[in-house]
Amino acid sequence: MDDLKEKPSIALFFPVYCDEGTVENMAMKSLKVLSDIASRFKIIIVDDGSPDRSGEIADRLAERHPEIVSIHHETNLGYGAALKTGFKHSLDYEWICFTDGDNQYNVDELYHISKLLHHYDLIVTFRYSKIYGTFRIFISYVYNLVIRWLFKSHLRDHNCGLKIIRANVVKDMEIISNSAFVGAEIIINSMVRGYPIGEVGIRTYPRTFGESSVMSVRHITSSIKDMFLVYKKIFKQK
Repeated sequence: MDDLKEKPSIALFFPVYCDEGTVENMAMKSLKVLSDIASRFKIIIVDDGSPDRSGEIADRLAERHPEIVSIHHETNLGYGAALKTGFKHSLDYEWICFTDGDNQYNVDELYHISKLLHHYDLIVTFRYSKIYGTFRIFISYVYNLVIRWLFKSHLRDHNCGLKIIRANVVKDMEIISNSAFVGAEIIINSMVRGYPIGEVGIRTYPRTFGESSVMSVRHITSSIKDMFLVYKKIFKQK
C-alpha cells in the first residue's frame, strides 16, 4: 500500500487522425505503462474528425477497458484543438501526459521520465535519435532556433510530441493555438509563469502507418500564425 500511495495519478491522452493502424497499439502500451507507474489513471483517445476507422477502434477499446475514454470531434479541428479537448478531460488527475497517436514516440519512456516528476512541473522531451529526412530536420532546426530567439527559451526541442505536465499548471494558462505550435505554447506559458521545466532525451521511431502532414504548407502557415499570436499575447504592452 505504501508504494501505491507514492505513485502519482496520471491521465494520458493522444489525438488520432488517420491513425487506424496504430491506435490500438498505442492504447495497449499506455495501459501497461500506467498500470505500473500510476496509482490511478485514465487514457483518453481524441478522434479529431478522422475519416478512417481511428474513432471506431477507439470506441471499441473504450468498451473493453474502463480506463480508456474515446472522444470525437465531428470535424477535423487541428492538433491544438485536439490537445485542448484532451486537457479538458484530464484535469482531475495530478499529472497529464500527452503524445501523438502515430506511435513514433514510445510511451515506455514514461518509466524513466516518471522518476523525475518530484523535481519538475513540466517535463519535455528532445529527440536525440531522429529518423526524419534532411529537409524535415533542417526545418525543425530553424523552427526551434526561431522559438529560442523569439521567446528567450533555452530548451532544445519545443515540438517533440511527448510531454508530461502537472494539471495545476494547465489550469494556470489559457491555450490559444489550434496548430502544432501548441506544444511550444505550453512550454512558453509554463516558462514565463516560473514553473520548473525538465528535459529528457528520447528516441523516435519510424512511422509504420500512414503519412505525416506536419510539413504541409497549411500546417506550417498555421503554426507561424499561432507563434506570433502567442508572442503578442505574452509580450503585449500593458
